Amino acid sequence: MMRGILRFGSRSILLHIAVVVVVGMVASYALVAAPDSPKFQSEKGMLDLTQVHVSEHPIKLNGEWAFYWQELLSPADIRSRMERGEKENRYIDIPGSWLGYPLDGHSLRGEGFATFRLVIRLSEQDRNARLALRLPTIFHAYRLWVNGERLAEVGVVGQDKSGVTPRLSTKLVFFQPADNTVELVMQVANFHHKRGGITKFIELGGSDTLTVRKNLSEASGMFVTASLLVIGLYNLLLFVQRRKDKATLYFGLFSLLFGIRSLLVGELMLTQWFPHFPWELQFKIEYLILCVSGYIITMYFDCIFPNYVSRWFRLGSRIATGALCLVVAATPALIYSNLLPVIGVIVVLHMVYLMVGLVYSAMRRKEGALIFLVVSVIALVTVIDDLLYFSEWSPIGNTSPLGLLIFTIAQMMLLSSRFTRAASNEERIARELQDANHKLTEMNANLERTVQERTQALSAAHDDLRASYDRLLHSEQGRKKLLAYITHDLRMPLSSMLGYVEAVQDRVKPERNEQYLKYIRDNTIRINRMIEELSFLSHLETGQVSYRMEPVPVVRFLRGFFEQYELVVRDAGLDFRLDTGDAEAQRLHLPIVEMDAQRLEQALFNLVSNAMKFTSGGGLVRIALAVGDVNDTRSAIISVQDSGTGIPPDQLEQIFDRNYRYDRPGMENDVGGSGLGLAICKEIVQAHGGTVRAESDGKTGSIFYVSLPCIVKERR
Repeated sequence: MMRGILRFGSRSILLHIAVVVVVGMVASYALVAAPDSPKFQSEKGMLDLTQVHVSEHPIKLNGEWAFYWQELLSPADIRSRMERGEKENRYIDIPGSWLGYPLDGHSLRGEGFATFRLVIRLSEQDRNARLALRLPTIFHAYRLWVNGERLAEVGVVGQDKSGVTPRLSTKLVFFQPADNTVELVMQVANFHHKRGGITKFIELGGSDTLTVRKNLSEASGMFVTASLLVIGLYNLLLFVQRRKDKATLYFGLFSLLFGIRSLLVGELMLTQWFPHFPWELQFKIEYLILCVSGYIITMYFDCIFPNYVSRWFRLGSRIATGALCLVVAATPALIYSNLLPVIGVIVVLHMVYLMVGLVYSAMRRKEGALIFLVVSVIALVTVIDDLLYFSEWSPIGNTSPLGLLIFTIAQMMLLSSRFTRAASNEERIARELQDANHKLTEMNANLERTVQERTQALSAAHDDLRASYDRLLHSEQGRKKLLAYITHDLRMPLSSMLGYVEAVQDRVKPERNEQYLKYIRDNTIRINRMIEELSFLSHLETGQVSYRMEPVPVVRFLRGFFEQYELVVRDAGLDFRLDTGDAEAQRLHLPIVEMDAQRLEQALFNLVSNAMKFTSGGGLVRIALAVGDVNDTRSAIISVQDSGTGIPPDQLEQIFDRNYRYDRPGMENDVGGSGLGLAICKEIVQAHGGTVRAESDGKTGSIFYVSLPCIVKERR
């Protein structure tokens, strides 16, 4: 059952295709077979038109003309011969070429020159009318006399190739017959084309009627030309805007080239605008357009209905087209004009192949295939008719521009429908993309919020990790420093203690055992203190020491400190003083500092202890308070001064580094410390936002300054 349905569908499609082909051929015949006026044949150089009014019904001159081969005769020359009794004995059919004309036992070639003569008898009505001759494009050079008066000359007529200049042009000449007889004498010379002679119809009629016909013909030709050129340029611009679709490129080239060709046929608008346009170049352009037309239309068909043009046909078409174009471009018209049948066959083969593909496409219900098929049939018929006309096998000529115009308009409609459908699809896709874009925008907003939240969480986690890492790094650095200092500072006292222990064990000097044990005890205390200081300093440097900050008046803090350590300093044989200046007496501008009193007391004691160690008995240790600006900040400046030997100025920058010890000359070794007191002082002061520095000339003692920022500038 399914096979029967398919067979029925195939038969239906074939029937539709057959109808389309028939309609196309009928339409083509209607286009090229327009009704013409009644035909009158001239016989032996005489044409009787006494039974027709040519002023109202123009006649195409058809029939036998008197033929004078290899002679360029004027009307006066012919009249002299006739007066001498010489009769015309050669006649040739016009329109037609003398190529192949039998003369003296051989056939004439296309090159040569000759004179043609026709006598026309008019009706009584036409003898007083103003008449005109409409001269077609003759491929050569010619002169025309009407009743002995030379009315037209196209090109230069001569008896050899060097003396002949061919020209393409259409003419409309007017004359007033003196009686009921009109004599036409035409000289024709050809040395540049394969066919010589009058190969197209000459039309005789009333001047007004032929003028109107010529104007209408020019107008229709201009309409066809302008339409083809505009369509071609429009499609080429479309291709420039969207190069992916090559259908517009090939269709634009096809329309543009045949628009240019329409200027070279018919009324020859090109030579009317440019009278001196080269004859050879004009022919080459026309032939080259014919050569490439088949290939271009095949490529266009391949773009519209892809995969229907075989690779071998495309390759063969390209080779044949290229070869023909090379021959036309490299040879003169006398040679390549002989290839017109070959060019016609190749163009027709392209179009027949195109028809087969269109039938196949229509059977597969491809969009636009039937329309393409109809207009292709019309174009094929008109092109074949033109090829036959130029080969003198058809009386109907110059129909291809109209057929090609119909073809291009139909193709433009087909392309427009494709563009419209593409635009509709684009609008639909645009709407869908817009909806999708809205959804994506919403998703993106949600995603941005989520990413922002996650980023903030990651940033917080990163900060925590960074802080933990920094603390771990400080701890590790403190551990390494502590280990290094322990290794450095404990090695010497431990070695000393080991020596004393061995001396006691070996009973080297039993009487000094008590002294050795005292040294061991002192070093043990010293090592214990050093370990505590190292541990405390490491905790300070790694931020593991907590501070309980509170506002404390500096004067009250210093008085408490002085009272606590006054006896300790004086028991060491030193004078201990506190100087708070005039501020306390006036109770003005008393400084208050945000501090941890216990930690700051430890730092200050380290400075006093350091001064006690390096100051000889009877010396002075003085604590003073001043208020001033440090780094543009109001600060309380506490100074600790001793009367020792001082510190060399070049070592002032190093004394706050841990592990630094400076043994002043003349001092006993047992006053030496671990070298950590000043480093601990520096860490505690910096934790309070302050600074510590030292001054000394290396001879008259040292002064240490502790600067702490004030939080209350004034108190009454």
